[in-house]
Amino acid sequence: MSITIDEHSGFCFGVTSAINKAEEELAKGPLYCLGDIVHNGQEVDRLERLGLTTIDYDDLRTLHGGRVLLRAHGEPPSTYAIARANNIEVIDASCPVVLHLQKRIRDTYLAHPEAQIVIFGKVGHAEVIGLMGQTNNNAIIVESEADLSKIDFTRDIYLFSQTTMSVEAFEALVENIKNKISYSPQDGPTAEGGRTAPAVVQAKPVFEYYNSICRNVANRVAQLQAFARAHDLVIFVGGSKSSNAKVLYNHCLAANPNTIFISSPDELDEHTASRSTDLSVGICGATSTPHWLMEAVKEKISNLKCQI
Repeated sequence: MSITIDEHSGFCFGVTSAINKAEEELAKGPLYCLGDIVHNGQEVDRLERLGLTTIDYDDLRTLHGGRVLLRAHGEPPSTYAIARANNIEVIDASCPVVLHLQKRIRDTYLAHPEAQIVIFGKVGHAEVIGLMGQTNNNAIIVESEADLSKIDFTRDIYLFSQTTMSVEAFEALVENIKNKISYSPQDGPTAEGGRTAPAVVQAKPVFEYYNSICRNVANRVAQLQAFARAHDLVIFVGGSKSSNAKVLYNHCLAANPNTIFISSPDELDEHTASRSTDLSVGICGATSTPHWLMEAVKEKISNLKCQI
């Protein structure tokens, strides 16, 4: 049996930067974090043992003073306003990719007030909340084709994407919207004698779309699928709350049906270890999966094998 950890898996740049910033600030004193710093319970627990206190928006509204770290997902303008009003020092660890996307959405919203801003993303996701805030929460969130009924295809549409969504799903959504946009002909005014004037054809609505999916995430799909195909058994390690983990796991599963999703080494058992006898085992994870956790999974499999 051989056990290999995927060298391309683990924290993306934005998460790495946020984790490093948290550790740096914790060395100076007490620190709050607005929401889980990363969608991985094991890493959140590790940082909380170092002194990080996770709070929610209700806590933020009642907090006065202190230091609050904003995670890589980014925040809406309202969060900064609350911090200013409550004399809270903000430690901003928002990912630069997310900040760039926020600015682009905000600029588009202000430049085209009559248009529809559509965001391909997960309703309630931390990043999406921040993106919605750039439009005073007037953007339309689309998770799948079933949500396209929310869009008025006779009006201009500007489409963006949460940075951790599937590129393939985004491209399919673009084609779907293109097919639904029409010229929307309308009958002309009624002439004397009850005759109807020739139809008036409106100009085709504007449809612009921006593939704002993080390249770090997009590039990992091909890398992960190649890694999955190269092993007999794949253990994908990811947080149950992580959108990115679910997307990448499904890509691994498509490449290798013998793929297992776990969030912790504790989820492994002797049955899993026995399946790995004489097999090549690959361990990989999401952009929110710490490398130390994948190492712990490798150690657990090795120890279970010794007990069989």
